[in-house]
Amino acid sequence: MDPDGSCIGGPFGPRTPYPMVPMPPTTHNLSVAHRVASMHPSVTVAFGNRAKAMKRAGIDVLSFSLGEPDFDTPQPIKQAAIDAMLAGQTKYMPTLGDPETRAAIAEKLTRENGIAGLTGDHVAISAGGKHSLYVCCHCLLDPPAEGEAPWEVLLPVPAWVSYAPIAHMAGGEVVELPTSPADDFKISPQQLREAVTPRSRLLILNSPSNPCGTMYSPDELRALAAVIEEAVATTCPDLIVLSDEIYEKIIYGGMDHFSIGSIPAIADRVLTLNGMSKAYSMTGWRVGYAAMPGDFGKEFIQAVGTLQGQMTTNICSFVYPAIRTALTKCDADIERMRQAFAHRAEVIYSRLTKIDGLVCPKPTGAFYAFPDVSCYFGRTTAAGRPINSALDMCEALLEEAHIALVPGEDFGGCGKRCVRISFACGEDQINAGMNRFEDFLAKLR
Repeated sequence: MDPDGSCIGGPFGPRTPYPMVPMPPTTHNLSVAHRVASMHPSVTVAFGNRAKAMKRAGIDVLSFSLGEPDFDTPQPIKQAAIDAMLAGQTKYMPTLGDPETRAAIAEKLTRENGIAGLTGDHVAISAGGKHSLYVCCHCLLDPPAEGEAPWEVLLPVPAWVSYAPIAHMAGGEVVELPTSPADDFKISPQQLREAVTPRSRLLILNSPSNPCGTMYSPDELRALAAVIEEAVATTCPDLIVLSDEIYEKIIYGGMDHFSIGSIPAIADRVLTLNGMSKAYSMTGWRVGYAAMPGDFGKEFIQAVGTLQGQMTTNICSFVYPAIRTALTKCDADIERMRQAFAHRAEVIYSRLTKIDGLVCPKPTGAFYAFPDVSCYFGRTTAAGRPINSALDMCEALLEEAHIALVPGEDFGGCGKRCVRISFACGEDQINAGMNRFEDFLAKLR
């Protein structure tokens, strides 16, 4: 971080600075830990917070920054938590969750995802998907010993902004596997085959993808699984797949969701992450979970419990019945929201494809579009701001057009040419925002 508080580096190397809150002058010799001081805030949260602050100041900002459904949590889920609270379920619970809820998650993953061999002992419930990722990475990665190469984390990019920082903090070295709009932001089997080494410890897959809004087909995942099976047998015996499936129910591209952990040949190598935030519109409830079958899976989940026991212990005790209700009684609510997202995806894709120069794969899952806007770099806004990066564009859009998008630099790879647009909002806002976006781009010179 340079003296004015701007972030000049990150998990993907140097990048363009963006304004941050200035730090007060230093009057002491104390410092925070380097592993934290060297990190920078989540850019998605940063732009979301700025949009909220501008709204509080009375500015008509249209925000497309945060990945948060605009629907309320379904009533049966809320009622289950209320009933549990009123019944006195307000005390400590087991660190990884109560047995009934862990068993319900295992049953869900067996029935819906086809992951065999799961029991409640193979499941860990944490305080959100990000917490699950953090704990799992710290249970799989170690800083290298002196003279030893670090564990490698294979990460297809662009990727969610938290994967790389958390992997780095846990001691891993992130190896980017670049993708592009031309391949719908997906890696190929050959690309994976060429990337694995004896130090490959973790392959992170996220399908459907944040920020890309695309997803792997079942056949594509089977082809990757064949490479993983071959690599484990020949090159990297320690390799584990972390499959983040938080958007599994928000799909509309004509494909069914497919869990790579359901493939028997590599099932015991797949750690599946999921949670309640997106599909059930429960972002504020902070519920994530991780599951892994097999003997090592059970051992691994025990390790997660050990670490989590020194961090947060259990989540709110009266939330557990709400989780079970969501998993078993809310299919109609989930389908209603999925259909709404499917319609919004069509609307925003139609609007984006009519803008000259933008390149954007059709969204097929999650609620994001990730257009390449680099054809507008080198131009100047109506207010005289130069646009030389995605960050420049998002800064100008927020200040001049009052639209909050997320610059793609922190997503890695070709993300530096893209912006992320979350369409987890109503159709009227989508159209109003795209009107402002089109008008802004048309005035660039």
